[in-house]
Amino acid sequence: MLLVDDDPRVLTAVGRRLGFEGFQVELVASGQAALEAVAARRPDLVILDVMLPELDGLEVARRLRLRGDVPILMLTARDGIADRVAGLRSGADDYLVKPFAFEELLARIEALLRRTRLPAPPERLEFTDLVLDTRTREVTRAGRPIELTARGFALLEFFLRHPRQALSREQIFEAVWGSDFMGASNVIDVNVSYLRDRLEAHGGSRLIQTVRGVGYALREATS
Repeated sequence: MLLVDDDPRVLTAVGRRLGFEGFQVELVASGQAALEAVAARRPDLVILDVMLPELDGLEVARRLRLRGDVPILMLTARDGIADRVAGLRSGADDYLVKPFAFEELLARIEALLRRTRLPAPPERLEFTDLVLDTRTREVTRAGRPIELTARGFALLEFFLRHPRQALSREQIFEAVWGSDFMGASNVIDVNVSYLRDRLEAHGGSRLIQTVRGVGYALREATS
């Protein structure tokens, strides 16, 4: 696991407690050092602060996402929806607002690691012009590749496994985040907004519809 923060107090305190929990943690204090550490030894998870010298966390996440699908948990002092969406768009799979309880950080870490380690049978899921390959983890729409975070991929896969069904926020939360996840109340709406942006790029029609009073559904819009 890689912990990236330019505050030495955070590095020391969080790194020590993660070590007590049995994790092997590498500590770095800058964005460039984070990129070098991932290139040398691909970690199971990157815990990444947004405010970093030279390269900020958003840029580091973008570059890491281009290199592969290592899970990224972003730490931020900003709690606005726009800031969270920016983190997701940069490549983060989850975000945690400072200050945070260590128990919540631990729960987020465990949830991310559990989902990335669960093996899934190879499968090709399709809906209209949207295709998701669970083996290669590739997503395309009308033949165009779509880059998604690990969380975005899991959310889209859940929709594709239940096409045209009205899915409640509770169902989505349980399937994609897990019952032990302690997230913000709007975490589903933020992630659906991110996923819509990716799917609707290049003029694509809306496929994830809002179902009033329920949640969301993957289906074509009605005129």
